[in-house]
Amino acid sequence: MAFLIKSMVGNPLKGMGFGGGEEKAEEEAPKDPAAAAGMTREEYEEYQKQLVEEKMERDADFLHKKAERATLRVCLREKYRLPKSEQDDNMIQMAGDDVDVPEELLKMVDEDATEEEEKDSILGQMQNLQNMDMDQIKEKASATLTEIKSKAEEKCSVM
Repeated sequence: MAFLIKSMVGNPLKGMGFGGGEEKAEEEAPKDPAAAAGMTREEYEEYQKQLVEEKMERDADFLHKKAERATLRVCLREKYRLPKSEQDDNMIQMAGDDVDVPEELLKMVDEDATEEEEKDSILGQMQNLQNMDMDQIKEKASATLTEIKSKAEEKCSVM
């Protein structure tokens, strides 16, 4: 019952500044963050060290992943003869020069390269011809031939 009265009367009075437990709240709040976390000072310091180490490890892994991606972009730029990026070069230098491209990404690039080679080969071109409609090819060829004949007749007075 006392709790109910205190909550009903105490809370409105807190805003007015007439009391109601503000001093108790300040006394109850520990000044030491270790005590607030429910640990001893040594445990808290060890916990903080672990947090810092874990963060440094995550940052290093993230930097390494970014460098791997930059290495892959550099490889692709060299392959397709695109201009180099200073940002990628800087990223690789920050992570160290021993950065390799991940195997999964290399597999993807190799698969793309084999597909391109197949398309560029003579057999790949012949497969494309098989997929085309022969009637359409004949129509295009005859249209081109008649167009050439008509232009030649316009330009040449002998024909």
